[in-house]
Amino acid sequence: MKFCVIGLGRLGYQVAITLAENGMEVMAVDSNEGIVASIRDKVTQAICMRVTDEASMRSIGIDEMDVVILAMGENFAQSILITALLKKKLEIKKVIARAINDIHKEVLQLVGADQIILPEKQIGIRLADRLSMPFMELIRLTKNFSISQVKAPEGLVGKKVSDAEFFKNWNVRCIGVKQNDEVIPVGPEYLISEGEILIVSGPNDALEKLAKL
Repeated sequence: MKFCVIGLGRLGYQVAITLAENGMEVMAVDSNEGIVASIRDKVTQAICMRVTDEASMRSIGIDEMDVVILAMGENFAQSILITALLKKKLEIKKVIARAINDIHKEVLQLVGADQIILPEKQIGIRLADRLSMPFMELIRLTKNFSISQVKAPEGLVGKKVSDAEFFKNWNVRCIGVKQNDEVIPVGPEYLISEGEILIVSGPNDALEKLAKL
């Protein structure tokens, strides 16, 4: 797939190089020559340009991209204009835009953004979750449903996943285990070991009960 990242601040820079490391074709665009020079060897193409209108975007081939990530949320008006041009004029299949607040998010939705991220808000929620909930790691899928890492309770050590009856007892499902920074899917016959990190999914209150065992 072809990706274009517009705006190479902390968010855009990291997204661009990670996409490239994952084998994607990445065009990185920013008006700062120093930043563009620093990322040039890490992505497919790095362009120093201030993106302002349809003509400038077509001139560098943004209209050929599958996904455009607009990571320049600080300039409220400019990000809205560019999002509208990407969707309405260039007909980009997927536009992901950064918002700085909920009002910005609502306007971006109105002009056609397919996905909107509020990085500061999301980081704040994750930090608060880590501080206030008994989980090693928590990924929210919705407000009340998440995937988390839980150390295997002593009462489950030596049992098969099926015998532990996660769903019957706690209304959660065990979907994997963490081994050497990798997540390994597990089936019902998997034997739970002492000290093992279980990957479980379910309602937040049910995950909390399991984590407290």
